[in-house]
Amino acid sequence: MATPADTVSTYDAIGNREDLSNIIYDISPTSTPFISGISHGSATATNHEWQTDTLGAAANNAVIEGNDATTTAAIPTVRLGNYTQISSKVPRVTRTQRQIDSAGRGDEMSLQIMKMGKLLKNDMETAMLSNKAKVVGSESVARELAGVESWLATNFNGGVGAVAPTGDGTDTNTPGTNRAFAETDLKAVLASCWDEGGEPDTIMVGSTVKQALSGIVNGGSAGAAQRVVDGNAATVHTAIDIYVSDFGSLAVVPNRFMVQTSLLVLQMDMFAMASVTDFEETPLAKTGDSDRVQILSEYTLEARNQKSSGIMTALTS
Repeated sequence: MATPADTVSTYDAIGNREDLSNIIYDISPTSTPFISGISHGSATATNHEWQTDTLGAAANNAVIEGNDATTTAAIPTVRLGNYTQISSKVPRVTRTQRQIDSAGRGDEMSLQIMKMGKLLKNDMETAMLSNKAKVVGSESVARELAGVESWLATNFNGGVGAVAPTGDGTDTNTPGTNRAFAETDLKAVLASCWDEGGEPDTIMVGSTVKQALSGIVNGGSAGAAQRVVDGNAATVHTAIDIYVSDFGSLAVVPNRFMVQTSLLVLQMDMFAMASVTDFEETPLAKTGDSDRVQILSEYTLEARNQKSSGIMTALTS
């Protein structure tokens, strides 16, 4: 049956108001577990430096009664450094757009500052976890910090042909040939960290490696999947969120912004973010009928002792 003749409907009417929700929905990823999980401090120079130390290896220690004392050789500290990196976002909004009535926000500039602040933090997480060497910079080249992967040398486990970095941020690792995740390799990295004196507490992975790690629940060393019955509902647990190793328990943390083919074994208190400027918002001079705001951070990664942590590279499944 059709609409009766001469009946005014929404298909013919002119002037009906739009129905636009006053809420803006955004599911873009904003979680930055590495930056959020490490300590934060200050940097007072573009080359932020720190020192590492070691006791040396234990040895057979027996002396003859009455013997003259022999001086023990001292082991000097090692001086390391990382360059500060400047990252920024600059939203620009016209005067008109800021003054008209907009759905979902009171002021377009406020919305853009909020969004770009979150995006800037994502950029920083990506830089901190990267396999990039530090760059001193110049008047025409931006300074760049060395990311986590370029520091992890001692407890390195890569694919065929892999090469570990030097461990001072001056070069990067060569991941090697792509390979499947193997728990035996993870156990080897954990044992190596412990042998060096480390006490890692976090395994950080991308989505693919997270699923591969959880796969050991189904037929791996953890055995079959666990079924937990709660009333009439059955929940099948096929994920690993805490990995209990021979050397302690580690939280398994997924990260969208790390190298997705790597697995990081981290002692989180051995890393820090040192900042010259921490999220500064500065209105820029007007050059026309619009407003600009610069959101800026100058920061670097402090890798306090790379022997505390480890890495597996070239993992594809």
